[in-house]
Formats: sequence, C-alpha cells, structure tokens
Amino acid sequence: MMMDDSEMPDQGSSPLFIPRAIGFARTPYKQTSEVPKGPNTKHEASGTIEILPDLELGLTDIEGFSHLFILWVFDRSQGFDLLGAPPGESVPHGVFAGRSPRRPNPIALTVVELLSREGTRLHVRGVDMLDATPILDIKPYMSSIPAETLRRGWLERK
Repeated sequence: MMMDDSEMPDQGSSPLFIPRAIGFARTPYKQTSEVPKGPNTKHEASGTIEILPDLELGLTDIEGFSHLFILWVFDRSQGFDLLGAPPGESVPHGVFAGRSPRRPNPIALTVVELLSREGTRLHVRGVDMLDATPILDIKPYMSSIPAETLRRGWLERK
C-alpha cells in the first residue's frame, strides 16, 4: 500500500530515534583509501567486533552461527550523492543501488564470517569498515533465498 504525502509521518526536525553504538570495530584499515572498493571486491581482512561490556549477555549463543550481519555507521562520511559511479566504473547508479558511504543516512551493512568469540570480542573475517567504526547492531545471517534465485542488478550486466 502506498502512502501519499498527507499520510507520511511528520518527522519535523528530530530523528525518529537516536541510534546508540553497541560496540566498535577493530580493523586493519585506518583510512578510507585502504579499504578495498568497487564491484566484485572481496573483503577478506580479519578484525574484531568489540561489544560494550554491559551488552555482553546479548552475545549468548552467537557462537553457533557461521556468519553475521553487522550494521554500522559511516561515521567519517560527509554529505550524500543520489547518483555516483563506483570506483573503476564510469556509469553512475543510484545510491540505493550501490554501497557508497555517501548516503542520506550513513548506515552500512556487512556480512562477516564469525571465527570465534572471546568474551565481548567477536573475531571475524570480511571486515570492510575503518578501525574504531561504531557498530549499531549484529544479527545472525540466516538467508533462505537459494543462490539461483538471487539477482545482482547492474552487476550482472558486467
């Protein structure tokens, strides 16, 4: 069901909610230029997701999952572009059809492999965020979509 403008919630000048970091990433990347970018880039770097001590109970039973969704903040990104070409590409795409850090809401999502847990530290592989990046949430990766039914949009035309 579509809403017209008169039915849209009035957001005024305040956010719908104020996010709070649940922890921080520890990665080998100190500057954005060090993070591998572009279509078909493989993120294989290892790092640690360090959860705040008062939230450790929330990690109970996480060890049983092989992969995790990490929701994080592009905390060093400024402004946004609705159209942009990915690194190494000449054709621009909409910001919502890509992974640019220059977004209306600077929120990112990464799937990492969980290697081990040590108290409040999750040792992971596949990080693509800068060191000390705030983490907003963690969810177990549980996709029931068969690989043969997935589509990769404009990346399939390459």
